[in-house]
Amino acid sequence: MATLVLTVIGDDRAGLVNALADVVTAHGGNWERSQLAELAGKFAGIVLVRVPDGRADELASALQPLSGLLEVSLHAGSEEPAEAAQHIQVDLVGNDHPGIVRDVSGVLSRHGISIEKLITETRDAPMAGGRLFEAHLTAPVSADQDLGGLQADLERLATEIVVDITVAAG
Repeated sequence: MATLVLTVIGDDRAGLVNALADVVTAHGGNWERSQLAELAGKFAGIVLVRVPDGRADELASALQPLSGLLEVSLHAGSEEPAEAAQHIQVDLVGNDHPGIVRDVSGVLSRHGISIEKLITETRDAPMAGGRLFEAHLTAPVSADQDLGGLQADLERLATEIVVDITVAAG
C-alpha cells in the first residue's frame, strides 16, 4: 500500500469532507487519520490515506476536479515510525502576543524534541480584557532525553514571556 498525505483547503461549506472521502474511497483508498478544522471561514486540514500500490497517480488525477471546491495537494508519505515509549504534554496560557509559538518551539527544538501535535487558540480574557493565548502540544520523547532540563528551560521561558506553562510526562 502507498501512504499519501493530503493537504486540503477551501471556503468552508457543507459537503467538503464527503466530496473528498468519495474520491478517496472510489479509488481504493483508506482514510486512516486526519485533522481538519474551520479557521477564518476556510476549511483546512491534513489527511493520511493509504491506497493500493500503483493507484496513487489515479487518485491524484481524480482529486483535481475538486479544485474550486477544495484545493488538494498530494504528498508521498512514509511508513509511520513505531510509537514512542513516552510522550510529554505541554500546556500554556497567557496574554496573547507575537512570538509565543516561536519561543516554545525553539526550546523544544534545542532539546531535540519534535512536536507531534499542536493546538492553539486565542480567546477573550475574562474580566481583565485583552486576549488570552492557549497552546496544547504533545511530543514523543526518548528515555535518554533530559526532561528535567527541558522543564527548567520551559519554566525560565514562562517567566520571560509571562505565561503559565505546565509539562506532564505520560
